[in-house]
Amino acid sequence: MAATHTHGAHHEHADHGHHDQEGLKMFGFWLFLITDVIMFATLFATYVVLRNNTAGGPTGEELFNIPIVIASTFILLTSSFTSGLAVLSMQQGRLKGLIGWLAVTAVLGAAFIGLELYEFVHMVHEGATLQTSAFLSAFFTLVGAHGLHVTIGLVWMIGLMLQLRRRGITPVTERKVNVLSLYWHFLDAVWIFLFTVVYLMGVM
Repeated sequence: MAATHTHGAHHEHADHGHHDQEGLKMFGFWLFLITDVIMFATLFATYVVLRNNTAGGPTGEELFNIPIVIASTFILLTSSFTSGLAVLSMQQGRLKGLIGWLAVTAVLGAAFIGLELYEFVHMVHEGATLQTSAFLSAFFTLVGAHGLHVTIGLVWMIGLMLQLRRRGITPVTERKVNVLSLYWHFLDAVWIFLFTVVYLMGVM
């Protein structure tokens, strides 16, 4: 009887430890997100200060391809919606739906990156590079930092889909999906600011 009681207490303790660990990991993610917000805020502030310093080079109005930027925005907003559908599938215990919606989100994210790279290559061909002016240095750094974050999110998403296929929906994979979804929504919010501050203000 005492052995059973000890085993139960041990199991309860292990369970509690696991919950503590999960809570700590979530806390760590929030800390990471706060530092990311500070980094993007700094990049935005730098861009706003330098956006008129074109050094006689091309301006945003001359360079920005607004139809492509609008398409990118639509794709990223849609991917945010599909990542929400993935979380919904997970909450309903539908593994296939979860992996399926994550796959759709990944495809949309890849399309977004493809359009961004196309825009960058086109600008470089026009003679607009990092070295051309302070405006372009700030532009490439800010937009590039966001693009890099999306790329990291894509790699993370693919890894998570493989893990879900192997392990299914567990408390650990559930936390990972929730964290990834938060990260993806955060990138979406950053892009809305970017679209407004960089592109819309750039062509006005």
